[in-house]
Amino acid sequence: MKKTMSFAVIHFTVAFTVAYILTGDILIGSLIAMIEPMVNTVAFYFHEKAWDSKRLKRTMKNNPGRKTASFAVIHFSVAFGVVYVLTGDILIGSVMAMIEPCINTMAYYLHERVWQKKEAFRMMQCRHNHTVTA
Repeated sequence: MKKTMSFAVIHFTVAFTVAYILTGDILIGSLIAMIEPMVNTVAFYFHEKAWDSKRLKRTMKNNPGRKTASFAVIHFSVAFGVVYVLTGDILIGSVMAMIEPCINTMAYYLHERVWQKKEAFRMMQCRHNHTVTA
């Protein structure tokens, strides 16, 4: 859950910034920034659960590129849907769906790499501590 929450903070920040720039309206920008990342955060949690399965770990070898691409598809869809519902504007929904997820997809890839390195370091520490105490 810590991983999900850390990405949520990044996502909220990017969503608000892009939505505000596109709409020029702080209220609509704030609504988009609250709703779109919340929906994507829930999607992210279940996406992580799916990618944490033994089968995917074994077949995809925890490939951050493929994992990022699969989340990007979800993200583009959610971004367009939420923005279109809130603004009623296909153009703003489409532009938001192209810009905000692209920025967040790059952020997601970097976020995933950091968490993988953190996990590898933790595993190395566990093995080292186990070896020392054994």
